[in-house]
This record gives sequence, C-alpha cells and structure tokens, in this order.
Amino acid sequence: MNVTDPIADFLTRIRNAQQAGHRVVNIPASKLKKRLTEILYDQGYILKYKFEDGVGQGKQGLIKIALKYDPATRKPIIRELGRISKPGLRKYSKASDIPRVINGLGIAIVSTSRGVLTDKQARELNVGGELLCYIY
Repeated sequence: MNVTDPIADFLTRIRNAQQAGHRVVNIPASKLKKRLTEILYDQGYILKYKFEDGVGQGKQGLIKIALKYDPATRKPIIRELGRISKPGLRKYSKASDIPRVINGLGIAIVSTSRGVLTDKQARELNVGGELLCYIY
C-alpha cells in the first residue's frame, strides 16, 4: 500500500486503535514517525514505545506504541489528534505565530530547521517551521 501522507496515516492508526480499545498499535517506521513517537512519550500521551528494526532490504521497521488510558474512566489520554499541514496545503509559521493548542494544554508539533519540536520548544529556540499536527 502506498501512503501519500505518512503523518496522517500515523495519527489515524493511533486514533483508530484508541477507538477500538487496543493496548498496542503497530506503525510502519520512519525517522519522522520515530521522532513524533518520542515527543508523544515525552509529553505523557503514550505509555511506552519500542522501535523494531526492519529485517531485509529497504525496510524501515515497526514502531510499537503502548497507548495510555485513564484508569478510572478507561477513556484514552489523547482526546484529539489532528493534521495541520497537508501535502496539498502546507502550513508554515514564524516562531512568534505558532498557535497555542487549547491555551497551552495541548501541543502542536513543528518541523523546524533544528528538527521536529513541540510548539513550546520551537518558541524557546525562536525557530518557525511547518506545523505538522496538534494533540490534546
């Protein structure tokens, strides 16, 4: 299967797994998706993750993500995942114009010249870039 928007695919797989109540979701790996996974983990949106190397020619491998649910209500910790910049319409922003997701309660993920960062990190380093997605 050829995916035209790997980030949208990444977000959709997590969204679908949560709706189905799965504990673990497998996602085909890439450097960008690995970095997105690390950010989700650092911000406390997922329980844990594991990168499995692809065996064979040209395989990137798999990312196994353990999803996090609220122990009391059994609802997923991630309430919403959304794509901002799409392949057909890229969205870029200066450091000063990076949007705050729910007044800073959520995070926006930005692809900058210094790598893939959260909106807060990008503001601190004063770098703008492509707005990839938001999570809360």
